[in-house]
Amino acid sequence: MVVVGLGPGGEAVATTAAAEGLRVVAVDRHLVGGECPYYGCVPTKMMIRSAAVLAESRRVPELAGDSRAEPDWAPVARRIRDEATADWDDTAAVKRLADAGATVVHGHARLVAPGTVEVDGQRFRAARGVVLNTGTAPAAPPVDGLADTPYWTNRDVVKMTDLPTSLAVIGGGATGCEVAQAIARFGAEVTLLDVADRILAHEEPEASKVVEAALSGDGVRVVVGARIESVTHGEDGFALDLGSETVTVDRLLVAAGRTPQIGELGLEAVGLDPTAKSLVTDDRMRVLDGDSPVEGLYAVGDITGRGAYTHMSMYEGAAVLRDLLGQDPQELDFRATPRVTFTDPEVGFVGLTEEQAREDGHDVRIGFAELPASSRGWIHKSGNEGFIKLVVAGDHLLGATSVGPTGGEVLSMLTLAIHARVPVTTLETMIYAYPTFHGAVRDALTDLG
Repeated sequence: MVVVGLGPGGEAVATTAAAEGLRVVAVDRHLVGGECPYYGCVPTKMMIRSAAVLAESRRVPELAGDSRAEPDWAPVARRIRDEATADWDDTAAVKRLADAGATVVHGHARLVAPGTVEVDGQRFRAARGVVLNTGTAPAAPPVDGLADTPYWTNRDVVKMTDLPTSLAVIGGGATGCEVAQAIARFGAEVTLLDVADRILAHEEPEASKVVEAALSGDGVRVVVGARIESVTHGEDGFALDLGSETVTVDRLLVAAGRTPQIGELGLEAVGLDPTAKSLVTDDRMRVLDGDSPVEGLYAVGDITGRGAYTHMSMYEGAAVLRDLLGQDPQELDFRATPRVTFTDPEVGFVGLTEEQAREDGHDVRIGFAELPASSRGWIHKSGNEGFIKLVVAGDHLLGATSVGPTGGEVLSMLTLAIHARVPVTTLETMIYAYPTFHGAVRDALTDLG
């Protein structure tokens, strides 16, 4: 088999298939491991962890006496370079694949016929199948002048060795909010710009409100409904024309979404549209052409359009492995797809938002509990912002949001409840440990009435 794109899902498929005895060629044009360990999940969470320590030190006077912390970006940059990315070197990851029995090839892969992949002149024929896991690349909005400036993407900001004095961030999604807050906590002047009428527009409105207040508390200037007329760059840095004002900053980070890396895969060689935004798959992750699977072609991860999450790629990759190894397929269930935005407070979400549930025709009930009003929230005091929101239809949970200091961890029980179809009446009769943040789930259930 041939695996094209070695992000987490593709790497796991290639490693396990090789270990199981299949002959595997694993291809990536960049770094084995993909976006997550080098430019996404891992390095950004190191930034966030360090910034959180600074923020917590500033809460000492309210809770425990006095404190003084002097921000220094050098330990963060050093940890990202040495511990997370090995200075953006994938030698160790390549060795893991090779040790499992795979042949690793760096280069641009392209389908040239069904089951045949060409990599910079070399051709590989996959008797068992080709797995596509090419992920996404940073996108940029069509703002006049932007393309001619040396703006940063997530791939640049994690390589930052010196903190800018001022930073503008275009995009109020998860990455934009996380980075804006982290850098502001280190003392930079940060402006966050979003064209939508609220940040974190894919989350519940209540989550957007709480996170915006938290960002503002950390000194981030949040501008929603922003209309960026043009961007220029010169000796004095970047100038962003918003029409009513001009924002001038040292550095500019564009975190305005991702573009699926599909167009250069040679999909036309197997009868597929290379301009498609995503690849449609069946319950075995086989790529579909209409209603029929393309023989021996699979896709996992961002390019399937189900969410650019490492955990999604791994989940889909496991389904591919079962099919390739001749095992019984497992029913894929995407109802309980979780995601976490690692701001402070964290925003954990799973399932359907209230709006999505109503649009789907469900007669919903909403349960809501403010975290500061809970026992653990009251004890926690400084930094206790957050809530639990439950979206219920009948006796089952359709969606849930967990915002708080451990929002992503509390989300786990809500994800399980949706995945396992646990009745709300069962959740209501559970014993909840006291005093815990997850205990607020019980309060939200009580609020259902």
